[in-house]
Amino acid sequence: MVSNIPEETTSFVGRKAELAGLEHALATGRLTTLTGTGGVGKTRLALRAARRAEPGFRDGVWWADLAPLHDDELLLATVSDAVGLSDHTLRMPIEVLCEWLADKQLLLVLDSCEHLRPACAHLLGEILTTSPGLTVLATSRRPLDLRGEQLVEVEPLPVDGAALTLFRERAEAAATATSFEEPGTAEAAAEICRRLEGIPLAIELAAAGVGRQTVQEIAQRLGSRLDVFAHATLRPVRHRTLRTTIGWSHELCTPLERLLWARLTVLRGDFDADTAATVCAGGPLTADGVRTALSGLVAQSVVARDGDRHRMLDTLREYGRMWLAELGEERAAADRHAACFLDLARNAHAGWTGDDQILWYHRIAEAHADLCAALDHLLAHDPAGAQEMAGRIGFFWCCCGHLPQTRGYAQRALDAGPVSGPHRTRALWVLGMCVLLQGDYPAAERIGEECVRAAAADRTAEGVLAAAYLRGLTHLMTGEPEKGLRESERVLRTTGTATPLESAYRLRCHLITVFALTGLGRLEEAAAAAVVLRAACEAQDECWTRSYADYQLALIALLQGRAAPAAAHARAMLTGKHRLRDRFGIALGLDILAAAIAAQGEGARAARVYGTGQVYWRMVGHPQRGTPELGPVREACERRAREAVGDAAYRRAFEQGRSDSAEAGLALALHGELLT
Repeated sequence: MVSNIPEETTSFVGRKAELAGLEHALATGRLTTLTGTGGVGKTRLALRAARRAEPGFRDGVWWADLAPLHDDELLLATVSDAVGLSDHTLRMPIEVLCEWLADKQLLLVLDSCEHLRPACAHLLGEILTTSPGLTVLATSRRPLDLRGEQLVEVEPLPVDGAALTLFRERAEAAATATSFEEPGTAEAAAEICRRLEGIPLAIELAAAGVGRQTVQEIAQRLGSRLDVFAHATLRPVRHRTLRTTIGWSHELCTPLERLLWARLTVLRGDFDADTAATVCAGGPLTADGVRTALSGLVAQSVVARDGDRHRMLDTLREYGRMWLAELGEERAAADRHAACFLDLARNAHAGWTGDDQILWYHRIAEAHADLCAALDHLLAHDPAGAQEMAGRIGFFWCCCGHLPQTRGYAQRALDAGPVSGPHRTRALWVLGMCVLLQGDYPAAERIGEECVRAAAADRTAEGVLAAAYLRGLTHLMTGEPEKGLRESERVLRTTGTATPLESAYRLRCHLITVFALTGLGRLEEAAAAAVVLRAACEAQDECWTRSYADYQLALIALLQGRAAPAAAHARAMLTGKHRLRDRFGIALGLDILAAAIAAQGEGARAARVYGTGQVYWRMVGHPQRGTPELGPVREACERRAREAVGDAAYRRAFEQGRSDSAEAGLALALHGELLT
């Protein structure tokens, strides 16, 4: 079973009764919401409950963290990503998500819904209605107010039990020499837990101060600070206690740590130290100072660290954001953040062809929320920068399956930014790729023609090659390989190679040549061109184009009646697409592998691989797609597989492939184990 539940990085304390109650709630209801004040432990409880519930859900447990989202624009995309859907269609995204979930039996966890309550309620109303096997566990400071919602109020930890255990464990982690056997230490720890009312986040913040201060000193100073606010009007009381404790932790920070705390709040997702330095350095806070201050915030549990990745809890982020506004630095921080991620887009675009291609691909995928935030800021304040950014990351996002979102950003950037220039041409190319992959061929034809004209005006080889690739691919998808061949041959003949970027686009145009020759039935020429192209990609350690060269070599071998080489090339293609997490490419590869296996006379195994292929086609929201010549090959090989084993056995194996998890089915197809 495949799930995406985050790993727990610290020990879990207490909550046995709550876990038992949650287990019952998840077994008897379809929507359970954990409610409670910030810092009370809703996320940790949901994590542990999800892990325990996992065996009961055939299609796994899928976690969507909503804390990085500042509005509901990315909600649907975030949930779709969480459940493994990469929408490549022109339909309404909510329709595609409902269809994807309709026959699933899974648990979806939506963490931190409070700031998106209306949007979450609307989304859940849709998917719970259309997906009878779906169960949802949400965390929110307030109920979602949906019919059938079961509410589980998360209370603070018992102050004389789990709260004290939590304090001791975290204090000993912060300062290993801490001894609770010393006179007065245990009593002081108990007093801290009592004054903090058992709120886990408040206790962890207090425990993180051990080492800088003794337990007794923390009890005294924290107690004094809480007494000052004992009669404050802030309600509820637990919120006041937590806010006061966060303020106390803030006071313990050095001035530079406080400044970093405020500036880090502009980051949406996890981040590394280099990103923190780029976004947060300035004025008295140098890049080295950021790293020093970041270590200090980690030591005080203000920032959590997992390996080289860092993140701030939403409750602490809210406090830091308040100080960022107090400092008057909101715009400056957003400007630095946008500049940082525009630079990431530039570096990723420049590094696409080379041995770091997969690394860049994953970095862009993982920075999705921050890239969207940067794009939104640039669209409002620097339309030229937004146009550049949309063009540079668009191809990555197309591969990740964010087509509706990418199309929207590309169109907005074109509408808002400069009316000419290479960045506009690149954004136009991205828009064309989006509509083509969504199957909107008339729009792709129109945008391709506009892209050709814009590239000619720019007089850059990169633009000319990109426009030709878009036009050539459109011809291929609409069943006109002769036009595609003429397009690629013309541009390859009239452009040279001066930069790595131009080399990347030339490789793609050579790919059009291979596809077109195959579509025209000129198989020997196509095979020779594919071998040359694959070698050129391999020399640069380029994965994306190489995997499609392997795909073409598989199809050519199959058309020539050479089933074994076809299967070998198909598996090579699938390996590359799996490394890139390109689900559309995986779906194509599984189809051609199944056809090759069927051609070898192994009908049941072919049927099972076809079934796994259907899982991936559903992930992108499409029925089977590809260039026109692939359709007859699929049909012929499917008939051969059915004839080899009979309709009943074929259907059983096909359904087995459809019921496998995507990862398990792909692993079986790649490694070629015999069916059991």
